[in-house]
Amino acid sequence: MDSIPKHSLLQFNPDTLGYIRKVCNLHEPGRMKEAIKILDEWTKKQSHFKNKNFDPFYLETTIIACKGSMERAKSQIDSICTFRTLMPTFFRRVNVKHDLGNLYDIVRPVMLPKLTPDHYRVLLVKFYGAAFEASQYMDYYNFCIIIAEYLKVHDYLNGFLVFTDFTEINLMDFITKLNPIELRQALAIYMQGFGMRLKGIHILTSSKLIDVLITLLKQILSEKLIKRIFVHKTIDTVYEHIPKTILPSEFGGEERNVKELHESWVELLSSDEHLAHLDRQRETRTDESLRQSQVFNEQYAGMPGTFRTLTVD
Repeated sequence: MDSIPKHSLLQFNPDTLGYIRKVCNLHEPGRMKEAIKILDEWTKKQSHFKNKNFDPFYLETTIIACKGSMERAKSQIDSICTFRTLMPTFFRRVNVKHDLGNLYDIVRPVMLPKLTPDHYRVLLVKFYGAAFEASQYMDYYNFCIIIAEYLKVHDYLNGFLVFTDFTEINLMDFITKLNPIELRQALAIYMQGFGMRLKGIHILTSSKLIDVLITLLKQILSEKLIKRIFVHKTIDTVYEHIPKTILPSEFGGEERNVKELHESWVELLSSDEHLAHLDRQRETRTDESLRQSQVFNEQYAGMPGTFRTLTVD
């Protein structure tokens, strides 16, 4: 691939492709193509993979998510296939336009179109005043996994910034209904399965209850990633990390508002093309009877809720 394909909702900086490949030390002519070939050959030798045919762009985005490390890329592909097998609830067939009830009255997650100058994509999560039902957390995780599946075959980036707006939500209600085991599992899927590298987590709230949520996160995330959590009482300090030019209008930015962006993403993620892609991905899983038991025990024993602390580069 000599250039990043044009996209209706994802924009890239003029130097994104070259910059990211250089970070991975795969910028010399032919190096990325060679890396993709090696990873493709490895996937075809995995007897426990039910589907051994991976899109070359998927393999490339996996390699860049792992900063060029082939061993970590192999582990990431094995992880996502295993998660689909062992935790199918997170990957259930969902049409985000019709099947999630009133979820969008409560929360709207959007990937912002523009990258930051250093090629990070911003996931903006805007919460509203309506109360969560406990069951709707899984709907939210399903939505985020569906968008992650899309990004793996369309986006090209250096990593992610997460910006969460809690200013309108009842934070105590949010925390008390949160299932820590499900949260741990969801974060493992995003970070270990999809390779979501987090540069920072930015939370907008003036509530002192945010300390309770961060205490909960400390039980799940590594110390290194906990240090990348920033709490902002006003939007002004967010601008120090996320340029105003890429933020939606209600945050003082130049982008379309959250509602319009979210509706565009819902249309895209509920298209026949993407639903067919999700069907194929659900079959990209493992047959655990064919896996070497020692490898399984070392990497996945105790999968439902007993992961090791999630780490970050």
